[in-house]
Amino acid sequence: MPSNANPPRRPSAPDAPDAPDGPDEQGDLAVEQVRKVQRPKRYKVVFHNDDYTTREFVIDVLMRYFDKDESEATFIMLSVHHKGSGVAGFYPKDVAETKVDEVTKHARKQGMPLRVTAEPE
Repeated sequence: MPSNANPPRRPSAPDAPDAPDGPDEQGDLAVEQVRKVQRPKRYKVVFHNDDYTTREFVIDVLMRYFDKDESEATFIMLSVHHKGSGVAGFYPKDVAETKVDEVTKHARKQGMPLRVTAEPE
């Protein structure tokens, strides 16, 4: 018999402890579980148009809370004004919801009815 031949497998004892990180045994075949790691779902923060919030306020909020420069903030504001909504950015769910909450509180303090939502991408 060649020296590199595999010895026959012995069935495991019924009371033998399973190895927590080892392969699962199914019949004569050892199967290793593969875990798929998925990126967390991202959410977009959307500004919605209204007839009362000023353009300057929207630009200020985009610069203050979303780190946009003035030209990018102006572009998003014009998208909100002309199309009815505009996306400020994409974030993990908790970050998007926090930004929505912060912006909404700031807008209410300033007397603006600005509506901002977090929506799945």
